[in-house]
Amino acid sequence: MELETNGGCQISRWELHKRMLDNLSPERFGEAMAEEGNIILDVRTASEFQYYHLPNAINLDYLAEDFLDRLEALDASRTYCVYCRSGRRSTRVCTLMANSGFTKVLHLDGGLNQWEAHFKQADKHG
Repeated sequence: MELETNGGCQISRWELHKRMLDNLSPERFGEAMAEEGNIILDVRTASEFQYYHLPNAINLDYLAEDFLDRLEALDASRTYCVYCRSGRRSTRVCTLMANSGFTKVLHLDGGLNQWEAHFKQADKHG
């Protein structure tokens, strides 16, 4: 993939992949999580997942040896809400899913970092 330039600065391959995803704000991601039938995937490590995860999430560790086998076992016709800590791993997973025929993949833009920042800010104003 050729890197684009933005005012003389190269845009990273990761950022280019991210631009091709359905990136949702924390608020929209929360709405998508609440829709019946949507599957929430946390692609962080098992220890990160055990420490904290979003409600009803399933752990699909991007770094695990069996990751690709578990990914291939998923139903590509379902809708998936995918997140990680910062959005980098989930960007990779969403890209893999899209390249594997999944058509309904929703990405939490900025990951849990953005989720926590948004909802802590909302609590202050609510």
